[in-house]
Amino acid sequence: MRLSPLPLLLGLCCLPLTAQATGKTVYGLNEYARLGDLDLEVAAKLDTGAKTASLSARDIKRFKRNGESWVRFYLAIDAAHSHPIERPLARVSKIKRRAGDYDPEEGKAYTARPVIALNICMGSALREIEVNLTDRSAFQYPLLIGSEALKHFDALVDPSLKYAAGKPACATDAHIAE
Repeated sequence: MRLSPLPLLLGLCCLPLTAQATGKTVYGLNEYARLGDLDLEVAAKLDTGAKTASLSARDIKRFKRNGESWVRFYLAIDAAHSHPIERPLARVSKIKRRAGDYDPEEGKAYTARPVIALNICMGSALREIEVNLTDRSAFQYPLLIGSEALKHFDALVDPSLKYAAGKPACATDAHIAE
């Protein structure tokens, strides 16, 4: 079967319009993200293969405040983040361990991680997403944004692009979309 070049060319020209037609925003493999609750901008990796979002944290401790579950942690980004952060605990997630991380004597194929709600701005979109806390200091990006969060951003991820949305530009009084 031979394809005619004209219809093929017209079809390829329309590809950029599909994102606009669906109301989705095209993001790159990496984007700048403003963590509104923490007044911090970080580089993030957008990973459609990961389900959840992860933020680099250390010294993570769960505690009770007025009968509610909370979590206290430090950002594991650089030495400048030496003050503790406290947030309500949204839930605890079970994250599958990688093959090299599995300990057969322990018998668990997952790691329990605390999850918090966090306001994140990418481009001009401000969303509240759930983020699990884990030490990502061995990774290049302190924030990983998985598929569940990407759905909230109505995102299409083009892995050939980087920082396609530019610097975060959410208004400080912007309404957070769910």
